[in-house]
Amino acid sequence: MQNRSNVVSCLISMQFDPNARAPQPSSEVSRISTILQRLNQNMQRDDLVQKTTDQLRNLLQVDRVVLYYFYKQWNGQVTFESLSDPQYSIYGSSGPDECFVDAYAEMYLAGRVRAIENIETAEIHDCHRDFLRDLQVQANLVVPILTSKRLWGLLVAHHCDSPRSWLDTDIHQMQTAAKTLAAADSIRQER
Repeated sequence: MQNRSNVVSCLISMQFDPNARAPQPSSEVSRISTILQRLNQNMQRDDLVQKTTDQLRNLLQVDRVVLYYFYKQWNGQVTFESLSDPQYSIYGSSGPDECFVDAYAEMYLAGRVRAIENIETAEIHDCHRDFLRDLQVQANLVVPILTSKRLWGLLVAHHCDSPRSWLDTDIHQMQTAAKTLAAADSIRQER
């Protein structure tokens, strides 16, 4: 009955509106439904990621928390950020490709957590140090977001004002957030 009233309503509107279109075949309705479902999942994912980065920044009391998303084999960019001040924005940053080599990717795939208390004294490659300096980073905490399918991204906390000793609770909060993101349907089902 509902379908019939929709058709009647559409025919009536076509009578008054020459640009109105007739009801679409079910295959087109199905495609539209699929698109809307994907859009809804993306919006849920985006909301979850933004809330997570905001909560972490507040809990850790850092200047910046970002999500570095891998869109293809070890290539990615910052797709979400939570900032203590707009001057710290690195949205869209892709990082130096020569620094993120396969060896690093393999370590993050294995669950590596990297906590750098002071970039000036840490044992890191010069290109990595220069990259962090360019981002105004003094201390860095990186946790992988691992799904059953791949390394989906990196959750990164930056302290920009001074070096910082990362506590076990800081690392635990980041790991918990990364696991929460990885378990979300909208992320887990990607690719």
